[in-house]
Amino acid sequence: MPATCREIIAIMEALAPPELAAEWDNVGLLLGDPQKEVRRVLVALDVTHEVAEEAAARGANLIISHHPLFFRPWKHLRFDRSSGDLVRRLVQGDIMVYSAHTNLDAANLGVSYHLAVRLGLENIEILVPTYREKYYKLVTFVPEEAEGRVRDALGAAGAGWIGNYSHCTFRTLGTGTFLPLAGTSPYIGQEGKLEEVKEYRLETILPRERLPEVLQALINAHPYEEVAYDVYPLANEGPAQGIGRLGRLPQAVSLHEWALAVKKELGCERITVVGDPDRKIRQVAVCGGAGSEVMEKAVAKGADVLVTGDLKYHEARRALDLGLAVIDGGHFATERVIVPALVAYLQEELQEREVMVLEAQKEREPWRVL
Repeated sequence: MPATCREIIAIMEALAPPELAAEWDNVGLLLGDPQKEVRRVLVALDVTHEVAEEAAARGANLIISHHPLFFRPWKHLRFDRSSGDLVRRLVQGDIMVYSAHTNLDAANLGVSYHLAVRLGLENIEILVPTYREKYYKLVTFVPEEAEGRVRDALGAAGAGWIGNYSHCTFRTLGTGTFLPLAGTSPYIGQEGKLEEVKEYRLETILPRERLPEVLQALINAHPYEEVAYDVYPLANEGPAQGIGRLGRLPQAVSLHEWALAVKKELGCERITVVGDPDRKIRQVAVCGGAGSEVMEKAVAKGADVLVTGDLKYHEARRALDLGLAVIDGGHFATERVIVPALVAYLQEELQEREVMVLEAQKEREPWRVL
């Protein structure tokens, strides 16, 4: 069976949670109905006229893009202008648009991670941590015969995950008391009679973002008419997510040699390089898109070179002052690596559904080299 747009959104937000997005960003479903069925998805870096035309030609009714269709607020929607005409074509073609932007930049398996992998880096780590997940402790009280069912439901909903371990809980046997009042229908006991029951105190940990789903799973699986539970905020923090990646080359090479390798691997029409071409480099920082803001952090972490895009004149001067080499492969080329990665991810997640995931073929670098 096909998937709904909402189900595909859930798959995307498991990879790139919206809370990772910058405050100024605009991510999520930007055009369309979350309840609508989706049979074909087109994944692209940008939502352009060419991409919209390709989606229509290939029968895709959902475009998943990295760059948002709507970035800054629009004051009007005029069909005699390019942007307005694009929206009209999407609406008339019944094509929805979902965008994951800075949240996909910061995600563990996001843009810069795949850029680092594509360039063959080893020992990859986050360059600039920007977010750490907050945790809650959930405690509930379950009769003996229902403990296994409730525990499994909590684990399936996302509770009890610690590193590479799932379904982590702790239980203590005790005695629960309650008095069913008039109008109740107790699972155990009788109305008007004080009851004592052997119960497990079951406790587990969960990320803050999973709390609604976990509580609903608890209520659905628990046999009691009224479920008792406590939720405690914890000082524990989850693994970091953030901008850019740092890694090492298998062996040191010259900046000139590495720049040519980057150009070939990313398919750049041109690259620009800051630094001595004969300099030996091995520790590499990468930041897909416009990454000049991470230069100081890259230097602090021992990077010899930064691979990024959109480097401006004065930023190049600053890189020289910092002693950091920079390879500017362009915004498009350093981010386009995420498109085939997203296609593979969605194909894996949707393999049991009647949904075809396609990679956009018609989008191109906006610059032309003369």
